This record gives sequence, C-alpha cells and structure tokens, in this order.
Amino acid sequence: MPAFTHEQWREAAAGLAPRTAAFIGGRFTAALDGRTFPTVDPATGRTIADVAECGPADVDAAVSAARKCFESGAWSSAGPAERKQVLLRLADLIDEHRAELALLDSMDMGKLVTDAYEIDVPGAAGLFRWYAEMLDKDYGEIAPTAAGDLALVRRVPLGVVGAVVPWNFPLDMATWKLAPALAAGNSVVLKPAEQSPLSALRLAELAAEAGLPEGALNVVPGYGETTGAHWACTPTSTASRSPDQPPWDSNSCATRRNPTSSRCGRNAAAKAPTSSSPTAPTWTRRPKPRARGSSSTRARCARPTRGCSSPARSRTTWWPGSRSGPPTTHPATRGKRHRSRAVLRR
Repeated sequence: MPAFTHEQWREAAAGLAPRTAAFIGGRFTAALDGRTFPTVDPATGRTIADVAECGPADVDAAVSAARKCFESGAWSSAGPAERKQVLLRLADLIDEHRAELALLDSMDMGKLVTDAYEIDVPGAAGLFRWYAEMLDKDYGEIAPTAAGDLALVRRVPLGVVGAVVPWNFPLDMATWKLAPALAAGNSVVLKPAEQSPLSALRLAELAAEAGLPEGALNVVPGYGETTGAHWACTPTSTASRSPDQPPWDSNSCATRRNPTSSRCGRNAAAKAPTSSSPTAPTWTRRPKPRARGSSSTRARCARPTRGCSSPARSRTTWWPGSRSGPPTTHPATRGKRHRSRAVLRR
C-alpha cells in the first residue's frame, strides 16, 4: 500500500474529474429536463460539481432499462461462473482505483481520506469478492416429502431491485446493497444520497468496464423527496412491492406507511451481508399497519420456487398483553428508548 503525503492527496484531488451525469442503460446521460444540483465539499463549502438531478421521467427510464436487461437474460440467466468472474473483475477495478474512490468519498462527505483509503474501499472490494465466490458454492434444496412427492427449492433472481443509500458511507453502503442483489442475478436502480453521489457514479462506470451488461446497474442521483419518492412508489419495480398489492396513488408512500418494500426489506435492498442473503427465502409481512416500535422484516434479494408449498411468510409476535405493540415507556426504563422484539417464523 503506497504511503501518500498530505500534499500528494491534495494534488490528486485537484486532478479529479468526477462523473456527474446519471448512469442509465450502460451509459452516462444528463437529466431529461436538464436540471442539476450542486454537491458540496463540507470541509470547505466549495461546490465540487453540478450533478444531474433525475426526475420521474429519468427514474422511469432507469427502471425500463433494468427491466429490459432482466427480461433479456443477459445477466439474470447468466451462469454462476460468468457472474462470478464479472464481480471479481469489478473488485479488482475497485482496488485499482482505490485512491480515486477514497478521494471522492472524502471530498463528497468529509470523512478522513485515510479512512476511506484503508477501510472503506478495500471493504467494498472484499464484499464483491465474497459474493462472487459464494455464487458457485450455494445450492438449492430438496425438501422432505411423502413418498411419491418431490419438492425442489430453487434460488432465482427477483427482478428489478431498488436501492437507496445514505450519505455517510457512500461507497460501502452502495456495495452492501449492490453486491448481493447483482450476485443473485437481479437488475438494480441505485439512488445515492444527494450529499454524496460521486463514488456511486464512478462505481457504475467500473461495473460496466468489468462486464456488467447494459441496464443491470443504473444510478439516478437526485433528491429524496423527488427522485427517491417516485422510485419508492413506482409499481413497475418488482422489489419495491408485492405483486398481490394494488397500485397506489401519488401521495407519499412513507407518510401513508405503504408497504412498498415488503419484498426486499425497508430499504428495498440489502442492509448488510448478514441480513440480505440473495439466496434466502422471501419473507413478507402480514397485511396490517406496522405498529409503533415494531421491527421490520429483513431484506431479501431472491425468492425460492417451491414445488409443493406456498411461499414463506413472516409472523410478528408482539409482547404479551399488547395488541398494538410494546409500551413505549416503563417505570424502570422511563426516558429511554424501548423497542419491541419481532420473531420471524417460516
């Protein structure tokens, strides 16, 4: 690992040319209405670049590109060995561009460049390698049945997965969502935080260079109340809603607590490797309002196809004596946050 001096980091930062357009269908493109928003260096208050502000039309175009890629089978039907090689190549490219990615995150959201260089970027590359190596080592199942019956459990991609990431670990959290979803064969539309979109755009470019098909990964920068809200409420994304749920109106899904992310968790993609195995059975919540203090179902990025049984569902067990959830305060814990326990069962 080369040792960079402070002056060398400053020189490298001055020579950066960050990508600022949306990445849709395998290429960079400006927002259809031409709008942009500034991304600012929090350390200096200087505007780093003006980034494309994607609107509803851009989100729809990204979803269409992702859906087209998924249905073509270019990625969803690719063999485990093929997907493995692409993801391993992406991990290598992340390592090759380690200093650039570290600088983008440091300038975009203000973290120490040494932390990004020594921890975040190697962690992102390592996670892609982990899921790549898992692909040809994870098998289906044959369920126990009565004589004369056969039940097979296959792991298949879900479809178009929506991913929304926060500002504080831009590259790492994008990777936590992208790696399991892509490894499973899904197509992804990623909405990075408006405060730190630059490393996600560069990551998409590296993924295309690694061999990811056009439309398998799309990045739509913009504001949460516009770009993110439209993406969360669109009925065209498999991962953001169950097929048995009716379409919704244009009101905010968040304020109405619409279960838009029941198929892939509250964030419509993986939160962490331990909670989003792309080959784990799908869990769906019971169709009832989410009670205050309850925990959400875990993220899943692929569904099993069972030969003789209904899809797996989750059940939430509330605390005894409460129909709507646990009490928010207790004499022994007054003034402290008090959360419920949720038990997920098959």
